[in-house]
Amino acid sequence: RLEINGSKGSLLFELENMNELWFYSCEDPDGMQGFRRIQVSEATHPYIEAWWPPGHIIGWGDTFVHLVYDFMKALDEDRLPTPNFADGVECQRVLEAVEKSVKEERWIDVEAKKK
Repeated sequence: RLEINGSKGSLLFELENMNELWFYSCEDPDGMQGFRRIQVSEATHPYIEAWWPPGHIIGWGDTFVHLVYDFMKALDEDRLPTPNFADGVECQRVLEAVEKSVKEERWIDVEAKKK
């Protein structure tokens, strides 16, 4: 289970339910705040037409098919693939803050980098 809490909300992911994200927005109106489940394998999923009918889950291995597809498509279109090295560096900053937060048992601020 991975849960990220920020100044504007939270995002929760569980590997056992990898077709779902749980999202919480502090910007929702009072009375509407709370975690909501986002089903990422429904008809609106960007890769679903290449797979089986909605309601069937996409597995761990399938995510690597998507990764390679996106990488090859970026090369074909002569553009920088995403995620790229810079994205990885930003992700590492967050992971290091998570590790520090656990070790020191306190909140750690992570400033967003301007692009």
